[in-house]
Amino acid sequence: MNTNAFRSSWNCRPRTVVRGLRATGALALVALALLPVRAAENVWLGSLDLSHVRQGWGQAQADKTVTGKPLSIAGQKFEHGVGTHASSTFWVELGGSADRFQAAVGVDDGTTSDKASVTFKLAGDGRTLWESGVMRRGQPAKPVDVEVKGIKSLVLLVGDAGDGTDFDHADWADARFIVSGAKPQAVSAPAEPAVILTPKPGPAPRINGPLIYGCRPGHPFLYRIPTQGERPMMWSADGLPATLKLDPASGIVTGTAPDRGEYEVVFNARNRHGSAKRMFKIVAGDTLALTPTMGWNHWYAHYDRITDKLVREAADVMVSSGMADVGYQYVSIDDCWMNAEKNADPLRVGPLRDAQGNIIPNRHFPDMPALTAYIHAKGLKAGIYTSPGPRTCGGFAGAWQHEAQDAARFATWGFDLLKYDWCSYGEIAEKDPDPELVKFKKPYILMGGLLQQQPRDIVLNLCQYGMGEVWKWGAEVGGQSWRTAGDLGFELNRIFEVALKNAEHRDWQKPGAWNDPDYIQIGLIGNARGMGEPMPCPLTPSEQYAFMSLWCLMASPLFYSGDMGRLDEFTINVLCNPELIEVNQDPLGQCARVVPLGAETFAMVKDMADGSKAIGLFNRSEFPAKVTATWVQLGLKGSQRVRDLWREKELGNMSGEYGADVPRHGGVVVRMWPGP
Repeated sequence: MNTNAFRSSWNCRPRTVVRGLRATGALALVALALLPVRAAENVWLGSLDLSHVRQGWGQAQADKTVTGKPLSIAGQKFEHGVGTHASSTFWVELGGSADRFQAAVGVDDGTTSDKASVTFKLAGDGRTLWESGVMRRGQPAKPVDVEVKGIKSLVLLVGDAGDGTDFDHADWADARFIVSGAKPQAVSAPAEPAVILTPKPGPAPRINGPLIYGCRPGHPFLYRIPTQGERPMMWSADGLPATLKLDPASGIVTGTAPDRGEYEVVFNARNRHGSAKRMFKIVAGDTLALTPTMGWNHWYAHYDRITDKLVREAADVMVSSGMADVGYQYVSIDDCWMNAEKNADPLRVGPLRDAQGNIIPNRHFPDMPALTAYIHAKGLKAGIYTSPGPRTCGGFAGAWQHEAQDAARFATWGFDLLKYDWCSYGEIAEKDPDPELVKFKKPYILMGGLLQQQPRDIVLNLCQYGMGEVWKWGAEVGGQSWRTAGDLGFELNRIFEVALKNAEHRDWQKPGAWNDPDYIQIGLIGNARGMGEPMPCPLTPSEQYAFMSLWCLMASPLFYSGDMGRLDEFTINVLCNPELIEVNQDPLGQCARVVPLGAETFAMVKDMADGSKAIGLFNRSEFPAKVTATWVQLGLKGSQRVRDLWREKELGNMSGEYGADVPRHGGVVVRMWPGP
């Protein structure tokens, strides 16, 4: 029927035509029913955009292992699939159009260690669809056949089975979607706005920082009173030992540490908006770092590009940004300040030591005493780095067979902290016939003793990655903190797992003895593997808040290791919440205990010196979750006054349980005091 004929018929014979239309519609439905149904097709996982895979090591590979070799699980070869590495996350948008996901999963044969162990998991629209359990090298591939009809967002997850990511090569072999609609699309994890949670400090004085401070009698004393508020400001102190003096205009205390004993001091601060006071106990004795050290270390921002100028800039920004006002003290140089025998930068190449055996800084550091004096003039402290081996991790001069000279030189230069990194000492240990634990302790016993002989306080950080269960003996050899695992820069996608593992060692932690899971890496940082220029960190805003929350609850050292010259408002907000830092600096020195709440949720509970508890609720899953903990789980009784620490907001009195909506990879931190 042509259009004109249709119109004519409609005008002249409406009832007949309507009946005709109904008949035509029925014929159309029959015709549609006779059309061929679109056949389901395979869409290989490896055909998607694998740049969206987020993993801790290497890059996901299509139809190959993570190292670029053919896929193989327990001797079985696979033509298709995706090779990845624990821990990894891959978001795929299905839009409800896929029918099934099929694969064979396992540890790739190409891994070089029987220690390799992984877990595989599928999560769809916020619920777990399938889990493999722990899989190990040599175990046959496990088949996956999961219905995904109606699922909009699917997440493929590879975990490290709780024992770290070393050698964890994981294969999604033969992985495909059975699709009868639109093809799946690889996507990035959900984006988040960088919401600033903590209110800006007011103009009136607020004194922050530790309530207790350790020093050794007769040594130089330096302490900047951390105080927020409008400048100009004036400080005073009641009960200050006679060997110390306070500059009222800067709030910097200098002098000589008093005789052995405890001294109760009250700091006062005043400006045109008001006044504040805070108790401060000076303990002159044998123990340094009675609260976790706080500061900045250059490594994850500047690597082998560090210079005197960048260190001075960091000191300047620590003051101007407000970091010093909440307790950050140390400005620390990591590796690459010495000379090397060879390096791409000719200004870092030269003689390792002078004729007397003294270590020589490279030409980027022309005057170490002048550098530390610059830092000290701001009321801050200076940190330095070396290795007990002949070379540092970066190939620069180490301390081997010059330990006493180097310790004395660091003291003469004016440094207040030493990071002592295992690095090439492994070559020495291999030739040592002593038992393994003795070999692990030996270089640190030596340096720990030497530092205690120096005429100034030098905090010792043992950087040897948790070998020999260092948390059990780090304090015994003279350390004030010790790394409990490898470099976090290689596995930033595992902050929850790293924190949970670190918290397992809580029984060995106490004032002056701190478990160190590595530096805070937010803001602009470099890529740990490529040692590239600083770029925005890969963590979401929620992950950055969780990072700081976990470290504060564990009473871990708080060292920021990003680009100080380009701090933004969000990064400063995360680093500088005084109420979270008060949890970290609590004189009780307790690492929070972990309370499992669900497969992907947990609480951390930290007893505070004033009888309150700091409590974090965390969500490791790929989707938002309501996280709730009961008073029994938290060790509480009766009514509790609850305060949201990130938002610095009172939430009222509560009883029985506390719950919160926690974002993906996020956390909430509150503090509770017994209520009326």
